[in-house]
Amino acid sequence: MSGSLGNKEVMAENLKRYMDMYGEDRKTIAEIAGVSYFTVRDWLVAKNYPRIDKIEILARHWNISKADLVEPLKDREAESSQEPIDLSELANTDDDAVWDKLVSSGGRPLTEKDKAMIRLVFADRWDEITQKAKDIDNNNNNK
Repeated sequence: MSGSLGNKEVMAENLKRYMDMYGEDRKTIAEIAGVSYFTVRDWLVAKNYPRIDKIEILARHWNISKADLVEPLKDREAESSQEPIDLSELANTDDDAVWDKLVSSGGRPLTEKDKAMIRLVFADRWDEITQKAKDIDNNNNNK
């Protein structure tokens, strides 16, 4: 392959990146996808390519699109907009998929408490957000 990765290699590279990002090992991925440890190993060394149902399971697990797993990163980066994130707009949405796609902390998705704190600063719905933050604290304290 002259300078470009094949499908198996792209999938292996993307799978490794998300596993590293979320601190997950082969055993964990095998359990999530419902496959053997050795199947995951074969995906990671680009020996085999996952079936679409396994790609969908992993994409849902990480709250990403299937394209994030099967397409080269550079292709997706070229497509993505580099416009600044409007925190006021973000703070006023309850869609976790939007939050997880746009904002992270140390490469990991934000916790509900982190989201609530950001909303406290930027949202238009102060009372509702303040109560949500208190509820999250109460739930965490009751565990």
